[in-house]
Amino acid sequence: MSAPGLYVYAVVPEDTEPAGLSGVGSPAREPRAVRAAGLAALVGPAPAPLRAKRRDLLAHQRVLDALAARGPVVPMRFGVVVDDEEAVREDLRRGAERYRAALEHVTGRVEVNIKGTVSEEGLPALLRADARLRGLRDEARARPGYEAEVRLGRAVAEGLTRRAREAAGAVRAALEPLAVESCQGAVDEGTVLNGSWLVDADRLDAFRAEAGRLAGRSAPYLALVLTGPLPCYSFVAAPPVPVGA
Repeated sequence: MSAPGLYVYAVVPEDTEPAGLSGVGSPAREPRAVRAAGLAALVGPAPAPLRAKRRDLLAHQRVLDALAARGPVVPMRFGVVVDDEEAVREDLRRGAERYRAALEHVTGRVEVNIKGTVSEEGLPALLRADARLRGLRDEARARPGYEAEVRLGRAVAEGLTRRAREAAGAVRAALEPLAVESCQGAVDEGTVLNGSWLVDADRLDAFRAEAGRLAGRSAPYLALVLTGPLPCYSFVAAPPVPVGA
């Protein structure tokens, strides 16, 4: 492209106004609406060069958060740039049915993410509950050495992870009735819960209250962190990459 082009933030209903938002770049520019097919895309000048700097990543997120507070949003990933306004209008016309369905699906709803990590604060409780683990601890104290420490460390990690995964399963089961739908992200040995829930906005307080109750019940094996409300990233079909991106 001979020019930097337009940076695309999101697709929103046609009557959405972007006033008061501050976008990516330095100096930051207020996004504007490009409309077609009864929809609007929020765009702004693309910085040149565009890099995933913390400042611009946060600016992108703030725009999406503010839009989500005003109504339904189909968010674009960071860094989508198109040639010009006509490319944006063509994408809106071409993807109109998909965009409308996505916007309808998330209207009046928000996304909440909950991550659960294995907590070492569960070690005392684990020792009280696990006779085998107490035996390994006593053996390591009586005959200290590398192999004894490795066996004890492995057993502690496995025990804490197992209990944390059990607690994570209980969290998922308890939250399902309070959400429209859910999806699970990647987990590993340390992060045993990475769930996103689509929640009706008028049930958000009840969802948060239940998550808080579950955080207490899951202790000491599982530490929960709730993030949200968020734009509904996980519950809209991945949009096609706009023409010219």
